[in-house]
Amino acid sequence: MLLAAERGHLLHLAVWGATSVFIATTVVALVTLRRIAAPIVQWFAIQGVVWGAAELVVALVRWQTLAMRDVSAATRLDRLTWFNAGLDIGIVGVGATIAVLAWLRPRRLAAVGAGLGILVQGLGLLVINLTFASMLARLI
Repeated sequence: MLLAAERGHLLHLAVWGATSVFIATTVVALVTLRRIAAPIVQWFAIQGVVWGAAELVVALVRWQTLAMRDVSAATRLDRLTWFNAGLDIGIVGVGATIAVLAWLRPRRLAAVGAGLGILVQGLGLLVINLTFASMLARLI
């Protein structure tokens, strides 16, 4: 059951990453092709591409190392998942801080978009990790 839950978690992570890359690439292409000056949208989308690609890499690397776990390995996985959730909260905070501080400064619209992109990716990862942590709590 734990192995199936871990596979599902990695699939969720891969789907989130692939969706982020696809949508963000489409947005960047549309902004570029139409020659629209939209720095908030463009930098938001760039964050989606970068974070989505990183999430895909993490999911693929972890998929290759999937194996049955004993009790101590399951406990380490649970702790790692909660640690990742804490990091995700930090990512959300960093994204919000960048967006707010950039909004208060004139002519920093690109940083606002980047901050919002970071915030959205952090929230997505937080939801994925908290969902997995709740599954682990029922399994361990």
